[in-house]
Amino acid sequence: MIAIDHALISDEVLKEAFVCDLNACKGACCVDGDAGAPLAKEELKEIDKAFPEVLPYLGAESIAEIERQGRYVFDKEFGWVTPTINGAICVYGFRDVNGIVKCAIEQAYLDGSVKWKKPISCHLFPVIVRQSNDGETEYVNYQPREDHCKAACALGKKLKVPVYQFLKEPLVRKFGEEFYEALDATAAHLNSKPGKPVK
Repeated sequence: MIAIDHALISDEVLKEAFVCDLNACKGACCVDGDAGAPLAKEELKEIDKAFPEVLPYLGAESIAEIERQGRYVFDKEFGWVTPTINGAICVYGFRDVNGIVKCAIEQAYLDGSVKWKKPISCHLFPVIVRQSNDGETEYVNYQPREDHCKAACALGKKLKVPVYQFLKEPLVRKFGEEFYEALDATAAHLNSKPGKPVK
């Protein structure tokens, strides 16, 4: 584990390689999971604010499910999460012409309709951040899906892109520039040691 400020980062974030391969996984992380995407409490307001602009990107089934469940729901294990359709695809997910599941919130962002990109938990995947019980520490772990992320792990190794570099934007968004610079410096230090290359 690596300690930076109030965060404990698993070594795999620096040592493992990962680059999303959407053509292979078809956006499976938006479909398969124990619940919808975890939401920070302050993100509930972001969803409410963005919702009118996101609505045109949603299909009839998603709209019906949001009308039934709400724009977000509380899960006993995970806290606030996005709703899902029949325990599968996130209500904010839609399939493009190639069958790839994409985020309606992110698409609205890319089209310039909203200023909030998407939940930070989605942006950081396959890194998952959890808080300690006392709220003093954040645990930053690399947890790719064993089945769906095989292609992304292979592509990352082929391109030699460590997890933390692939996730630079969301890591900076979550923790700030100084945190990322410290993480990058730590990776460079570890990589300079004999027998400790980034995979």
